[in-house]
Amino acid sequence: QVQLVESGGGLVQPGGSLRLSCAASGNIFAIGDMGWYRQAPGKQRGLVATITTGGRTYYADAVKGRFTISRDNAKNMVYLQMNSLKPEDTAVYFCNAVHLVVTTTNYWGQGTQVTVSS
Repeated sequence: QVQLVESGGGLVQPGGSLRLSCAASGNIFAIGDMGWYRQAPGKQRGLVATITTGGRTYYADAVKGRFTISRDNAKNMVYLQMNSLKPEDTAVYFCNAVHLVVTTTNYWGQGTQVTVSS
């Protein structure tokens, strides 16, 4: 099993920045791609960004140019740097890890709230 714990959420004004962190523990050798998803009230959970074990990244159109995903494999961490935040970025952000071999197996963190408001 893999455990994921997010941190770094909070309240920020429009145009501000936040950095989310996700710490992985447990069977870390089973972790392949990692990513961040978000879920706003009344909406489905959606992809924000992903990163492969080799560092290739993918971003949803809504966050391209504003968010940066990174990972530190030695520390079993994944990060999401969020700049130029907008009110529509308000959501619960979830860390995700995909099993390295059984790619249909996903692990999720408990989520961290990000609120962008003046």
